[in-house]
Amino acid sequence: MVKDADKANYKGGEFVYVPTVIAPITMSYNLPGVDKLQLSPESIAKIFQLEVTKWNDPVIAADNPGVTLPDTDIVVARRADGSGTTENFSKFLDAAAGADATGTWKLGGASELEWPDGTQAGDGNSGVAQIVSSTEGAIGYIDLSDAKANNLTFASVMNKAGKYIEPTLEATTAAAEGTTINDDLTFFLGWADGDESYPIAAQTWIIAYTKQADAAKAEALRGFLTYLLTDAQTTASDIDYAALPAALQAKALANIAKIGA
Repeated sequence: MVKDADKANYKGGEFVYVPTVIAPITMSYNLPGVDKLQLSPESIAKIFQLEVTKWNDPVIAADNPGVTLPDTDIVVARRADGSGTTENFSKFLDAAAGADATGTWKLGGASELEWPDGTQAGDGNSGVAQIVSSTEGAIGYIDLSDAKANNLTFASVMNKAGKYIEPTLEATTAAAEGTTINDDLTFFLGWADGDESYPIAAQTWIIAYTKQADAAKAEALRGFLTYLLTDAQTTASDIDYAALPAALQAKALANIAKIGA
């Protein structure tokens, strides 16, 4: 989303947000013998702040009744670069376990964080995935596409309704149905309402000026964006992105109709 302070830099006049697709952010981990793992926001916050350092810590065990967890050191993998993945992950923790919630998470929500010493940094989602894949005991936040490409195992995460939800495309669309959509079609998927909502996800937009240089450019832009909001929605799952809910698609198409010459 464009910050208010940056809007003056957009010299083409008024613009609209056109949401396109949404994507789950997984809590991928490498823990041989543990195929199913559940994590609450408080557990995730303590893990990534290095306050919980063993996989059999009582904090994690409380999320996983009946599961035998090993006495393995936790290795935290995170992004070295500023990223939207980091921003969405940290904003989820800030909403679910930050100062206005439990107060567990203290690092805030931003694209770059002051991580504690002892975490391991990787470049891009692929770099974090490589650390998790090659390091027993590792855990990292990775988009679904890269997690699947690296054959990683990922946890179910407790959502706002108290349900542990797997990071599926359907659960991400459910989060978009349960979140608040602003009038300009900006929104935040993390910690959305709804029993079926997966609570950590990324949202994407294309920003388009409503007044184009000529009618032909305006028509071409409307056609391309309309394709993204209609036919392309059915193929988004091929690359592990989730489709927008129908109601949001309709609102996005209304924004596209505002583009002219």
